[in-house]
Amino acid sequence: MAAKKTHAKPAEKITAEDVVKDSGVRDDDTTPPAPSAGSASSARRFIGIDVGGTGIKGGIVDLEVGDLIGERYRIPTPQPATPEAVGKVIGEIVAVLQDREGAPEPGSPIGVIVPSIVKNGVTKLAANIDESWVGANIAETFSETLGRPIAALNDADGAGLAEARYGAGRGVDGLVIMLTLGTGIGAALIMDGHLVPNAELGHLELDGHDAETRASAVARERQELSFKKWATHRLQPYFEHVQMLFSPDLFVVGGGVSKKSDKFLPLLELETPVEVAQLRNNAGIVGAALWAEEDQRRHAAG
Repeated sequence: MAAKKTHAKPAEKITAEDVVKDSGVRDDDTTPPAPSAGSASSARRFIGIDVGGTGIKGGIVDLEVGDLIGERYRIPTPQPATPEAVGKVIGEIVAVLQDREGAPEPGSPIGVIVPSIVKNGVTKLAANIDESWVGANIAETFSETLGRPIAALNDADGAGLAEARYGAGRGVDGLVIMLTLGTGIGAALIMDGHLVPNAELGHLELDGHDAETRASAVARERQELSFKKWATHRLQPYFEHVQMLFSPDLFVVGGGVSKKSDKFLPLLELETPVEVAQLRNNAGIVGAALWAEEDQRRHAAG
């Protein structure tokens, strides 16, 4: 079958300012207007935390609509970023959010996404965080610090779950694969709305190399590739390989470079439709909150 060229839809125009209150730091990204505090019952409000290499940010999420209630709150990632130090910062963020109007029930689970494989609350590797994360039970550590249940998840998985439920993958049956192009390549597999966690598709082999060393956004910058050369010689074979392995129903492309999607996505020739991520810099927080709700349901079901 001849491949057809797919054109990603442009990202939504977003006009609301995204202001970070605690440290005077202002993110470059912007977010959609938040719903009013009375738009959902507190039963579907959860706090989501996104742990990054330079900043830890959190927000109250209204899961009825998949958006933040009020502004998110960010504190720089402590150095060294040990699980104990990060747990204390998360505690500070949660304390601020819990005092806000529209906060979830006190004692409700907190969702936390981190740049690591996470299995049963234990982190299996360290990327952009301290080496002490390898083998750490962060769910237990954070829970002891906060006095609340913690649902921990890989960061790409969190963003992908949010996009599948509320963003570019909403309403799509079958397999949605989100790929985030940044320092590396993050991946999330969502089948009929259910996450298959810890899919490290950035580490597939491409031209005899780890794929993310060739096809990530940082690889393009480091090797001074034009968007055209990056798309045709790096992204095309990588996406084709993933397409062959999984036969997805949709690719969702995220990461900071997705804001320039018009420069490279139209150059890809794939049978699988491609869409640009819509939730932007809030996807991780929303996905973390979703994971907290799902974890609560799993425990309630026994």
